Amino acid sequence: MQLALAQLEAHLNKTLRPLYTLHGDEPLLVQEAADTIRAAARRQGYAERSVHTVAGAHFDWSAVLAAAGSLSLFAERQIVEVRIPSGKPGKEGGAALQELAAQAQGSDSTLTLVLLPRLDRATRSGAWFGALDSYGVTIQVDPVERAALPQWIAQRLARQGQRVPSGEGGQRTLQFFADRVEGNLLAAHQEIQKLALLHPAGELSFEQVEAAVLNVARYDVFKLSEAVLGGQAQRVQRMLDGLQAEGEAAVLVHFTLSEDIRALKRVKDAMAEGRPLPLALREQRVWGLKERLFERVLPRLSPLALDGLLQAAHTVDGIVKGLKAPGWPGDGWQALHRLAMQLCLACAVPSAPAPRARIAP
Repeated sequence: MQLALAQLEAHLNKTLRPLYTLHGDEPLLVQEAADTIRAAARRQGYAERSVHTVAGAHFDWSAVLAAAGSLSLFAERQIVEVRIPSGKPGKEGGAALQELAAQAQGSDSTLTLVLLPRLDRATRSGAWFGALDSYGVTIQVDPVERAALPQWIAQRLARQGQRVPSGEGGQRTLQFFADRVEGNLLAAHQEIQKLALLHPAGELSFEQVEAAVLNVARYDVFKLSEAVLGGQAQRVQRMLDGLQAEGEAAVLVHFTLSEDIRALKRVKDAMAEGRPLPLALREQRVWGLKERLFERVLPRLSPLALDGLLQAAHTVDGIVKGLKAPGWPGDGWQALHRLAMQLCLACAVPSAPAPRARIAP
């Protein structure tokens, strides 16, 4: 049974199932969802908790099965938590998870909680994940997209009785907050908690938020990829400046940009050979938000444009490694700015032409 994250609390207020699976790459949201499930379990008498982290191919799955199948000597009910950081339990682990899922069916003494990173479509269609979904509740924890971040911040402020002014001023405050944390939900959560300590419940002014919220952005090179493919030029410039200021390696930034260009070229070539777009994307291991971005930008990228971007990426590869190229900046970061903006502008949604003025006869 699949359940949306937003429905979890309402679900737990009605019932508590013996098996829950959380999968996603947003640590704050996964942790909060797990905490919510644990709290509901504790209210129903699940007093003990054992944690098993799957590390490597030699993990002892028999210990997990034994824990899930045994009653505690000191508590009536227990929580058995299985963490699989790699998202790949292996052949033995897959079989154990299927047995664990079947074992949880109808159990009123053990609650099993399985924590996984974001899974691709192929993994979610596997037998072991299918068993977890069939016998229990699975929740996909998606990251908060950049466009939704101001509203997410407003909802978190409302939980602690605070709000920003209505109208344009409030939107400006939320946008400022979102720009500062730059998609880092943990940092945003900490800053929101700080505002609760500094100010009483009620309305927060822009000046109060500005004074309290530090520049806590932790610029992520993979978030840069999403911004470039999304055609967000100003955000791309800000993120590149942030990555440089934080000491990120120029070669890593170049690798991320060039990998996107190569993947776009390979998918475009596969489509030209007759492969359907979904199949071409799967073959290049493109999924999630990036899959949607590829679907949006590929129709407007011609083979000639992709060839030019590929050649530019090759040129910048030499520049960041110390070589010079005619017509290009000698500084690696300046060259990265130019490459990123070329790709960003190619991916941007063209603005609608302004309506022509009507001339009165």
